[in-house]
Amino acid sequence: MNSKKKVVRLLIERQDDPNSSPYTETFDIPWRPGMNIIAALMEIQRNPVNASGEKVRPVAWESNCLEEVCGACTMVINGKPRQACSALLDQLSQPITIKPIRTFPVIRDLVVNRSRMFDALKRVKAWIPIDGTYDLGPGPRMPEADRQWAYELAKCFTCGACVEACPNVNEKTSFIGPFAISQARLFNTHPTGAMHKKDRFEALMGEGGIHECGNSQNCVQVCPKGIPLITSIAAMNRAVDGYAFSSWLGK
Repeated sequence: MNSKKKVVRLLIERQDDPNSSPYTETFDIPWRPGMNIIAALMEIQRNPVNASGEKVRPVAWESNCLEEVCGACTMVINGKPRQACSALLDQLSQPITIKPIRTFPVIRDLVVNRSRMFDALKRVKAWIPIDGTYDLGPGPRMPEADRQWAYELAKCFTCGACVEACPNVNEKTSFIGPFAISQARLFNTHPTGAMHKKDRFEALMGEGGIHECGNSQNCVQVCPKGIPLITSIAAMNRAVDGYAFSSWLGK
């Protein structure tokens, strides 16, 4: 940050469309107290002029809640995948580098296609099945001890940080990622969700399943909610092994 002129320098990796090559563009924006990355991007949107004084196309990016609960604004900021809404400029080293999370296909600039995450959730049936729209009455109660740790897993908001940090998720693999394994554990624990427990085990045993985890533990280091992803992966490893062994004996 330039203390005299009160400006912040941003180095933003841009891409005009899914098929074009990425390039870096530098912006100097006026500093204000309490600014986050979203505020900085909004400043560029209002005045899309780069550090060379050239008028350029405004940077494309996504955001929604601005409270670190939607995951839409996940970017790689100074080398770490995190949410732009909670990244305060005063707490970041300058100049600030901003890149898209390239585990996912880039649509434009900082906007990416997260379909891979949602397809993974479909594979592990990360939902509670309900038959019909009529009133089914109260569902089964969970023991308080189970509810407390299950709530920690339920904090996942599919931001993509764990997937971006995982070296086993790339264009050469179909690994579903840490978040999907943790969500499979969450719904297998739920009294109603457990009805599809076998389906989730089968999904985790298939291509891109839990066996492709290399235990790098990067995921737990970047998770903004501190979800015990490694604990979930270990627990599901044991559960999947038990299911596979019992299935083999059953045959």
